[in-house]
Amino acid sequence: MTKNPQEQAVPAKLKIQCMLQLGRALRFVWQSAKGWTMANGVLLVVQGTLPLLPLYLMKLMVDTVTAGLAAPDKSAAFKHVVFYIVLMAAVTVFAARTRSIAKLISQGQSMAVTDYMNNVLHAKSIEVDLEYYESARYYDTLQRAQQEAPFRPTHIVNGLVQMGQNGISLIAMSVLLFSFNWIITAILFAAVIPGIAVQLRYAGKIYRQQREQTSTERQANYLNSMLTDSSHAKEIRLFNLGTLFVNRFRALRRKLRGERLRIAARRSAADLVAQTSASLAIYGSFAFVAYQAVYGGVTMGDLIMYFMAFQRGQGFLQEALGGLAGLYENNLFLSNLYEFLDLKRKVIEPLDGKPIPQPMQTGIVFNHVSFQYPTGSRKVLDDISLSIKPGDVVALVGENGSGKTTLSKLLCRLYDPTAGSVTIDGTELRQFDTAALRREITVIFQDYAQYHLTARENIWLGNTLLPPDHERIIAAARNSGADDVISSLPHGYDTILGKRFKDGEELSIGEWQKVALSRAFLRDAQIIILDEPTSSLDAKAEYAVFQNFRKLASGRTAILISHRFSTVRMADRIYVLKEGRIIEGGTHDELLHCGGTYAHLFETQAQYYR
Repeated sequence: MTKNPQEQAVPAKLKIQCMLQLGRALRFVWQSAKGWTMANGVLLVVQGTLPLLPLYLMKLMVDTVTAGLAAPDKSAAFKHVVFYIVLMAAVTVFAARTRSIAKLISQGQSMAVTDYMNNVLHAKSIEVDLEYYESARYYDTLQRAQQEAPFRPTHIVNGLVQMGQNGISLIAMSVLLFSFNWIITAILFAAVIPGIAVQLRYAGKIYRQQREQTSTERQANYLNSMLTDSSHAKEIRLFNLGTLFVNRFRALRRKLRGERLRIAARRSAADLVAQTSASLAIYGSFAFVAYQAVYGGVTMGDLIMYFMAFQRGQGFLQEALGGLAGLYENNLFLSNLYEFLDLKRKVIEPLDGKPIPQPMQTGIVFNHVSFQYPTGSRKVLDDISLSIKPGDVVALVGENGSGKTTLSKLLCRLYDPTAGSVTIDGTELRQFDTAALRREITVIFQDYAQYHLTARENIWLGNTLLPPDHERIIAAARNSGADDVISSLPHGYDTILGKRFKDGEELSIGEWQKVALSRAFLRDAQIIILDEPTSSLDAKAEYAVFQNFRKLASGRTAILISHRFSTVRMADRIYVLKEGRIIEGGTHDELLHCGGTYAHLFETQAQYYR
């Protein structure tokens, strides 16, 4: 079947793109390991010129032995032979030492580059917008980058070093071989080309296969994490899901393995054909050199030297061209990293960010705000308009999926509105420096993080501008009710939370939530956002938290998202959302008097407490 011309052009385009990106990979290596890289360069020249010396010493030794057979003074001839043997031994020892040093340098360089590339990945991961984390395509891109970034740049540099070393050796061998017979030499070198062509061809095939398999491989990794991580351990045992997930994992791995083996088998067959042609060329050349020696065209020393030169010359050429193919393959796969690093931010920083009002004067305004997630098919928010005055406590209520949490994400500028604007004192959020804006907001989301660090660090992360042992950490824990929990732990505030690390102590969901609340209370910010902050607390603990919350929120602007109307009623103003729209707004008493959705929801919940 004839291939589409567009499909045929893809590999060529990839090759050009890879060569253009080579400089980028070299910059990564240079920035991460300058000293190791320079040392590698010095050894390149030394190791490149060494192979010619043993060949020439071997020729001299054999010729000396041959001459000594007819010489009357055997002792003098043997001394010359021993001299050349000693020189060859010295060169061999020096070459072995050089290889040992090169290996050490390569390992040092590799470790430095791996650590540097992980830093690059981490920096990009925290830079990209939250939007990317809601896209399967992003996770495919991230996985491919994580697979290739730690070792591909080092492989590229090592490949270039090897190519340079082989190139220097090849030039030396070429001068020697061309002086013997340039036609035979050209044939030997040409015999290497089919093997290189095979490598280039299958490098592209393997690269495309890996990209196509990324989603399947991520599914297998997800199943593996479910089977081995604590987050799913209870349900897997209770519902007897282990065998089901193990079988699914095996099926996915079997599929991946089968597809890879098919390409490997075809590549192996192609390699066999290429290697056969190269072997025929080598041994045909050997026959020609032997013919010359039998008929006196060359000496015995020449015979051995040319034999070894032919063999090594082709080996150097094969390694040099193989290095070129490997360079293409490594750079091809490294384009997965570039794809990740080239992701563009959607939340754009202003060129000259305006200062955040200290304090706010007129407050926060959502002006005809609409929002739709990039991967979604419906509007999550639809023409929302509301105002929040400085110092007000505003509550957002509504069914799950009504858009409450999304409003808080827009205020934190984790996303920008699809339409409309969000302003503070009349200035749109897009005009503020994002980091400065977020310093003015303290937030606890319903899917708060559980850090497997010490209890003190868990709270301190809410305001890392403070010293890690600041007294406000304990005050924040008292305000959230976490102090009693932490004080009962074996090492108090120095106890590691969670069971991931040695001597860690697990907390209940409610206890983890108190720690997360402490983190929010520690932050010195003008705006407080609490998204289902007490969903895992009992009624007594909830009451205590909100008594403290009223004091902490004094003089600050607070947004409270909750399904619990016992806490919502404390707000200065309450907004009811439904399907992304505000359908009611007012105080608790006003909304009850209206007898609308809020009143119905409140009465429905209140009846369980009567």
